[in-house]
Amino acid sequence: MKKVIIRTTEEIENWRRNINSEINFIPTMGNLHNGHIKLISTAKNDNSNVNLVSIFINPLQFDNKLDLENYPKTIDNDIKISFSNGADVIFIPSNEEIYPPNKNIKFLKAPIELSSALCGLNRIGHFDGVCTVVYRLLNLIKPKNLYLGEKDWQQLLILKNLVLKNNLSVAIKSIPTQRDFDGIPLSSRNINLSKNERKLIRFFSSELFEAKKNFQQEKKINLNEIIKKLSAKKISIEYLEHLHPHTLQKARFKDNISLLAGAIKCGETRLIDHVFLMKRRPIIAIDGPAGSGKSTVTKLIAKKLKLLYLDTGAMYRALSWLILKEGIDYKKEKKLQNILKDISIVFKSHTNSHQDVFINNRCVTEEIRSQEISSIVSKISSIKEVRKFLVEEQRKIGKSGGLVAEGRDIGTTVFPHAELKIFLTASIDERAKRRKSDTNSKDSQEIDLHTLKELIKKRDFEDSNREISPLIKANNAIEIITDGYSINEVVDKIIDLYYDKIPKETEIE
Repeated sequence: MKKVIIRTTEEIENWRRNINSEINFIPTMGNLHNGHIKLISTAKNDNSNVNLVSIFINPLQFDNKLDLENYPKTIDNDIKISFSNGADVIFIPSNEEIYPPNKNIKFLKAPIELSSALCGLNRIGHFDGVCTVVYRLLNLIKPKNLYLGEKDWQQLLILKNLVLKNNLSVAIKSIPTQRDFDGIPLSSRNINLSKNERKLIRFFSSELFEAKKNFQQEKKINLNEIIKKLSAKKISIEYLEHLHPHTLQKARFKDNISLLAGAIKCGETRLIDHVFLMKRRPIIAIDGPAGSGKSTVTKLIAKKLKLLYLDTGAMYRALSWLILKEGIDYKKEKKLQNILKDISIVFKSHTNSHQDVFINNRCVTEEIRSQEISSIVSKISSIKEVRKFLVEEQRKIGKSGGLVAEGRDIGTTVFPHAELKIFLTASIDERAKRRKSDTNSKDSQEIDLHTLKELIKKRDFEDSNREISPLIKANNAIEIITDGYSINEVVDKIIDLYYDKIPKETEIE
């Protein structure tokens, strides 16, 4: 595609009408650095869409005229950087093009609950300006994807809110904060720092990371201690807060993920930085009835997100297999309790992402998928002692997080505090067809479709009506009906939901 520079709104509208492609949009205010390069190259590598970079210094984001006048302007270099790193089109409008005096431009207000904290405390109207210009650009460009950095975390939250509240059909894709060789976050304002000021910024960032390291051990944060250390270096602190990462309200003890964010001034330059604090790694809980695609979807999500795959259904099936194989009378409560004490269920993964299940050192991966096991597993899993034993085992595995688990009571019982809960389902017709075409389920292939539907209905009834941990959708679970969707479409949807809740920076050690 021929590289294009566009300078007017009329040109952008004409160009938009004549292209036969979706658009990735990367908005910038120029003076591009490696953080912007990462945004542009990520967009280029994500898909085959046209990549459009805008360069516009938005006057509405500045509450200080001198700050606006002194903002670095490096347009020729910005054009070179953009095109050499994957931009197909660069939009460089003037103030008059974005805010024409003879047009009724919609000036927006950022939500008070998100804009009144952190940077909003002293930068009055800043986020109103951000919302106004991004809304204007999105309506002009109409992109499929909007690429933003997590460095400006508060801004990212506000723009997600903008897209949601205005029903804009654009997906927000974020990248982690990009840091320079000395650990400070990349910023267009870093060019203004003296050598000594840069040292102070480096100390500030290193203190945030030290606090993160301590939090992983102690599960608590001491803001006063950090402030004391910064003040001792004569660093001017605008704010330092420990907050919930999505509401920006004060962090609570029960929050697994929280945000430690600060802003300081070095000379005339104001800079921000943050880290995310985690008590344990995130957990995804996927519940749903038999045949809804849970296992296939969960395995792929685990592989893509580099999470542990916990197949709780396989644990119940393995135990059911052992009870059947050994002729154990599971109705005798005390005898069953004694047997459970000596049972070991472990998963072993292969390099090709296949996972085997072992019970008492015997691999039973294939045996547990028979119709014989399917017909009794619901009954076995409804036994109080069995559920108690396996729920405890599952919680032990999930103590440090970093997993995606699937079953029927994951979000309600096993991991009620999971960061993302999904209820995956499909119609009985769809589930029967899937089970029938499953080459790993030989028994299902031998049963006619009508009988298979009746068996699925029976299993649904048993799972939903058992006394202990019945199959129900957790209150805060997101329901996904998979009829008509491919496996990859469902996986991508859940991964998007995951990244909407979990900052990508949490993946960086």
